[in-house]
Amino acid sequence: MSDPTPGLNTEQLGAYFALMEVSSLLQYAVDEHLRADGDLSYVQFQILARLVDAPEGRLRMTDLADGVVYSRSGLTYQAGLLDKRGLITRSPSPDDERSVMVTVTDAGRELVARVLPGHVDSVRRLLFEPMTAGDLAALGAILGRVRDHMRATPPRSARPRAGRGRTG
Repeated sequence: MSDPTPGLNTEQLGAYFALMEVSSLLQYAVDEHLRADGDLSYVQFQILARLVDAPEGRLRMTDLADGVVYSRSGLTYQAGLLDKRGLITRSPSPDDERSVMVTVTDAGRELVARVLPGHVDSVRRLLFEPMTAGDLAALGAILGRVRDHMRATPPRSARPRAGRGRTG
């Protein structure tokens, strides 16, 4: 029996592998810098950076998980590490006691401000330096379109959790 789903053609496969390799190399370099300069993982930096940019420096945990594309349990673990270091605080949401609010502290803001210049330098040097202005515009448009397509499905926080039956 033949497989009805065709494989990727040579051009698609090449683009896919290039994207994965560039993503891995960039994330490795950025992660290495963040660990050396701030004792942060890439995910922890994403959490702090999103909070610094959020209104009042605070987000619901589920919104944070969807934004950094990380599992709820993994984010809870990472948030616990950041909380222990005094970089964030967690508290029940005033609007919904089932939700947890995460807020960046002054120490968290200071750490982001300290590691951000090196982070920006790494991204600029590794990703943007070899591009022309036209390359950058094309890449931004293409990746934006693909991101929007991928995010068209409901975020994980909007889906029912596995193993939980619906009532009423």
